[in-house]
Amino acid sequence: MNCKMPSYIQSTRLTHSVYLEDIDCILCHRSFNGVEQFLIRWKHVTLASPRSAVVSWHPISELSRCLQLVQTYVEEQGVGEGKASGLQLPLLPTSRKRKTPDHEHEHEHEHEIERSQVNIRGASGLLSPLPSHVGSVSPKMLSPEFDVLVYNGFLKRKCGRIFALHLRRFSDSFTEIDATTLPNADMTRAARLTPLVSTARAIRLGFLEKLRRVNGLYLENKVNSTTPPLHFRFIKEYVFLDDELQTSNDAFVGCQQCRPNMGQNIGCEYTQKCDCLEYANVDEEKLKSTNLVMYNKYIEDLKTSGQVDTLGLPKRFPYTKPNLDNPNVPQKLLAYYRESRYPIYECNHKCRCGPRCKSRLVQKGRKVPLTIFKTDNKRGWGVYCNEDLVQGQFIDTYLGEVITSQEADRREADSGSEKNSYLYALDKFVGEGGITEENCLVIDGQYMGGPTRFINHSCEPNCRQYTVSYNKYDNRLYNLAFFAYENIPAGVELTFDYMDLDEVEEDEAIRLREAAMKDPRNAGRVPCNCGTVKCRGFLWDQSRDEA
Repeated sequence: MNCKMPSYIQSTRLTHSVYLEDIDCILCHRSFNGVEQFLIRWKHVTLASPRSAVVSWHPISELSRCLQLVQTYVEEQGVGEGKASGLQLPLLPTSRKRKTPDHEHEHEHEHEIERSQVNIRGASGLLSPLPSHVGSVSPKMLSPEFDVLVYNGFLKRKCGRIFALHLRRFSDSFTEIDATTLPNADMTRAARLTPLVSTARAIRLGFLEKLRRVNGLYLENKVNSTTPPLHFRFIKEYVFLDDELQTSNDAFVGCQQCRPNMGQNIGCEYTQKCDCLEYANVDEEKLKSTNLVMYNKYIEDLKTSGQVDTLGLPKRFPYTKPNLDNPNVPQKLLAYYRESRYPIYECNHKCRCGPRCKSRLVQKGRKVPLTIFKTDNKRGWGVYCNEDLVQGQFIDTYLGEVITSQEADRREADSGSEKNSYLYALDKFVGEGGITEENCLVIDGQYMGGPTRFINHSCEPNCRQYTVSYNKYDNRLYNLAFFAYENIPAGVELTFDYMDLDEVEEDEAIRLREAAMKDPRNAGRVPCNCGTVKCRGFLWDQSRDEA
């Protein structure tokens, strides 16, 4: 008996989706009857040969659960050719570069797409226009195969999910093809001529949905129709690759002599009583002016042994006092810490100073609204604050997945030779307490983190990053906090120095840049596009990559 089956086995449900875990890859795209479609190859581990894999066309509406894969496909279309007509999404960076806590590289050099004339105001910010009139390829221009929706099998729709079926007994009912030969020449030609307007809109809305779950974070793109990577997940705290990397609750030690109602009712009042400041830098000026004998002994001990028991010596709290009458006045990082980059020690949940203590700032999280925006100067995505920032004001922390140095090396090796990534080594305390370059922890912010992941580099930055610890005995794990290094008006792009080098005079900076540009060893290196007078020309030091 000759059995016949339709290419689609229908269900009564109105909407069905392809699931990400069922897709092997996206092969091509086209516009069919005015609808953008994607050709996907299904996973079939039971098939004897990949030639028999089920391949099918799907509109973007059926790919809502795998938009990140669609975005990756769209980005890859910018590789090599970069000349398809109509709307084309640019390549977002996928290369990675290992960096220390004072080195980070943001994505730069993205291929631009054409502008249009309509602005879209979304709930999470001002978005770039999406063209309302684009061309498409007529099926009549192509081979008869253009009408085929499914190859090598059938599609089944059940419980909102689309499944692929490969049933040999019905092989005379479906179109067979060698799946390894797809896309063919006609499909490739159609893809080159087909803009992806609805797809760009769907990808953008997918990212906006992520932003709706994050307080005070917005998206702005007045340049083109690109969108930040959908695979990026916004998190509120570190995510650990292994639970053993976390600091146990028993390891935390808080200040025991401080009280909430000391002095001005803002917690810790006396630095010599606050146990959390035991390893904070000594206030040498105050020590010298109040106890010259102890100061001389302190200096002598530093010269002879390099180590001094600083418990009981005068320190400095890191922040200004909170304004209890006007909470809109922000606390600020004191110049003593802002200029020196000494480690900052905050109180923790085991302290007796109370939640209003002036030494609790970074741990309370970001309070300022930020916008991720598309730059118009080849710097990819950037970040600005929606409000004026004052010098020393806390902005946010750098978050991501906490991994070992060995895992970081593995990910770095898998990423390619350019090593252009978001790996951030927690090596502030290398050489202390058994911390080495080999066993320090690393933060990977490529696929999960916060908005600071999108902050660009500048050789003359307006922000700086600082080490903030909540546990004086834990040198492995701490936060990386960004503070305004100067007054920053609302809307001005936030930047920091990925290499965290000491500032040099303008003449010296120009001399170094000119020398770097002439150095043949810098051929092929990542150029710096910060555009400042003191621009070094390249993002990374020659010496670092040779180390």
